[in-house]
Formats: sequence, C-alpha cells, structure tokens
Amino acid sequence: MARSSAAHGANEAYIVGAVRTPVGSRKGALIGAHPAELGAHVLAELMNRTGADPAAVEDVIMGCVSQVGPQSLDLARTAWLSAGLPENVPGVTIDRQCGSSQQAVHFAAQGVLSGTQDLVVAAGVENMVMVPMGASVQYALDNGLPIYGEGWTRRYGDQEISQYRGAQLMCEKWDIKRSELEEYALESHRRAVAAAADGRFAEQIAPLRVGEAVVDADEGPRADTSLERMAQLPPLREGWSLTAAVSSPLSVGAAAVLIASADAVERHGLTPRARVHSLAVVGDDPVYMLTGPIPATRRVLDRAGLTVDDIDVFEVNEAFASVPIAWARETGADLARTNPNGGAIALGHPLGATGAVLLTKLVHELERGGGRYGLQVMCEGGGQANATLIERV
Repeated sequence: MARSSAAHGANEAYIVGAVRTPVGSRKGALIGAHPAELGAHVLAELMNRTGADPAAVEDVIMGCVSQVGPQSLDLARTAWLSAGLPENVPGVTIDRQCGSSQQAVHFAAQGVLSGTQDLVVAAGVENMVMVPMGASVQYALDNGLPIYGEGWTRRYGDQEISQYRGAQLMCEKWDIKRSELEEYALESHRRAVAAAADGRFAEQIAPLRVGEAVVDADEGPRADTSLERMAQLPPLREGWSLTAAVSSPLSVGAAAVLIASADAVERHGLTPRARVHSLAVVGDDPVYMLTGPIPATRRVLDRAGLTVDDIDVFEVNEAFASVPIAWARETGADLARTNPNGGAIALGHPLGATGAVLLTKLVHELERGGGRYGLQVMCEGGGQANATLIERV
C-alpha cells in the first residue's frame, strides 16, 4: 500500500502547471533562439496558463548544463526578467547534467514539502546549437588543463569517461544487439509521430514565433525512418553497436513547472493537476555513467511503497536506446507503458530542459489516459539519476 506523502512532510507539493516549447532540431527553426528568450517564453506562459500571481513566486530554479556564453549569468534570473516578470522574484541556475531541470523540480518540491516555501517555479533550458555540448569544459581543453583532478585519476585512472562509452558498455553488459537498439529507436519515432498526429502534444506546447513563422510542433520525429535506413549508418566508433540513429540528437528547448503548497492553491485559486508523491536521487558507477535509472527506480518505488506494476506511465530519458532497454530488463517495467508518446531519440534531448520536458509530458499523459501514477527517471553525467513519482489528482 502506498505511503502518504504526509510521512515526508506536513505539506503537499502540487503541480499546478507544466508547459514546454516545441523541441527544436539542430537544423531547425529554433537554433537562433537565445536561451534566455526560450526560458522567458515558458515562464511567461506558465504564469498566464495557471493564473498565478507572478509576484508571489518565491524562487525560480532553472536547470542548464552548459552555463557559458548566452547561457551564463544565472539564466534563471535573466530569463525571468526577460519575460517582464516582477523583479522581486529571485532565480538560481543549477547543473546536475542531463537531470538538471528534474533536480530543479525536486528542489522546488522539497521547498514546498518542508513548509519553507509555497510557490516555486522549476524550469530548464538548453540551446545545444548556440552553446554546444561540452562548451563548459572547452576552456580547460583549449589551455591544456586537466578536466579531472588528481583524486579522480587515482580512483579511476585515465580511462575514457563519456556518455558514448557508457552507452556502449551497457550494450556489452546486457548483451544488447544493434538490431534491438534500432528496433527500439524506430518505435520511439513511430510513437512520437502518432502522438503528434493525434494532437497529444498540443496542450503542453507553447508555440514560438520565429520571424514570420510560428513553431508549434517538435522538429525531431521522423515518419520516414526505417530499419533499412538505420542499418546503413556507421557506428559511432568501429566495433560499437551505437549509431546516431539510436542516440538522442542535438536539440533546443525549454520547459517550466509550477509547484504549489495546499495553502498557495487555496490562496491563489489554483487547480492542482498532480502531487509530487516521492522523490529519489542516486549515484552509480561514473564509468558506466548511464545505469543510475535502475537503482533510482528501485529506491523511489520502495520509498513510495509501490511496485512497477502500480505505475501507469513511465518517462525514461532515451539518451541512448541501451538505457531504457537495460532499465526495463533490470526493473521489470513494461516498455509498452514507457515513453508512450515517443522519447528523446525521436523528440530530442535539450539537456538542461529535458527533465522539465519529460515531467510536462508525464502530467499531460496521465490526464489524457486517466492514469494515477507516473514515474520519471533520467540518467545523468557522473553516474547519477533522479527519479520522480507523481500522482494525478
């Protein structure tokens, strides 16, 4: 039997709004969108859609991975102000790698559950074309400086530490063949294309005007892909199973979620859509890097007093196809209920934004399908993972 969230705090943390931009592709219409403007767009839309008083927001917590150039100078603060929202509201930008905005949700929920805050925005943004992945370590590379210090080297040696190697190591450990990766990737595109055609993303997306055009749909899903096309792609490295087709692409996007206490819901006339039921964050092997969702799922379910069979919808970030495949094998979760509207392989993975994007998708899918419980989990750099379990209300 599920434990009440009252066991974790005197308050409830409600999700009262969740919105995202379309996720843009590396050659799409959003590549020139300034990250602060992307963030401003979803922040303003979140306030408009929920009807919350923006001056009552106590903090804006925004995830962003590559915090340099246009994504520097505390992007949470500049995005909020760029939206024309009240100056009295502070902002902080955080980095837990790919899970940055999922961690933003955790921090926001924890503030509310602790009783120290009542209304907090959790958000995320990343323009991976304007600010390339790895830009935050480029200074060290350009100046011949080590990325890791002596302590790390003593512990892990000088072996390659990368998400690509981690994804390949997972293929080898779980004996995942290239054909299985490609079949999974094809299904991700199929589901995303079908969901878009069915209008499932329409309510969660805040369309963006770019010049004379209005971008109101994700740019990544491909209706024309096939196993035959995937089979023609070279591996990312000789002898590997991984190709670009089974990896998440470079992306652009932003998303924002409003977390409120029961008092704030009543005071501001807000409508709860889900409550944050249970939270977990774990560390795992930093060399494999991407295996964290397995222990994170176990921990959050144990904390909630639930099993995988109780979960109606899973959102598992598809950094690479090997991640959800290995995760499902180890947890026993049903892939039919996992990423039902496609995942990051098709829809994209704008790093710091993806956590909030997935939560937005999860809230809307629970509402659409009438499910009760949703679980979101992501692999993250350093061998970490966040898991968030929500309950529709």
